[in-house]
Amino acid sequence: MDRLLDRLGEIHARVRRIAFLHYYTWFVRIMLALAFLPSGYRKIMGDRFTKEDIGEVSLMFDALYDHFGALYFAIGLCQVVAAVLLLVPRTAALGALVYLPISIGIVIVTTTLDFGAGTPTVTSLLLLGTVYLLCWDWHRVVGILAPARLPAAPRRFGGTEQRVRA
Repeated sequence: MDRLLDRLGEIHARVRRIAFLHYYTWFVRIMLALAFLPSGYRKIMGDRFTKEDIGEVSLMFDALYDHFGALYFAIGLCQVVAAVLLLVPRTAALGALVYLPISIGIVIVTTTLDFGAGTPTVTSLLLLGTVYLLCWDWHRVVGILAPARLPAAPRRFGGTEQRVRA
């Protein structure tokens, strides 16, 4: 398993040296943040998801709004937090991790309910963009999910340098 992770790390390092992908990664981060900011803000402010009746979708969101107000607010808060984290380079990996379960839920809802043509495709692209960002920041994601794999950090104790697990 360690050998596989080391090999993936080598491939990851090579891919991250491609200049175009740095610009593309920023584009994906901005697009994903723009997708969550307005809808998350509406939920935080207590506005309904949609003002018009669009069938089963309206029933589901109205029930969520009417009976699970705290959950509705929490979903909106998570969406805004994920969007902001994505826009800060130091926290982008954490933002993608927060974004992942939300986007999975959105894909499930849009594919099981009749949202209209194209919506499942758009939400699937949101999920694909999130997976791309997790792959791009793989070196950080591994550190968040499995901190034991981090290399030992040098620390000084009593004038001598020792290796200590971070």
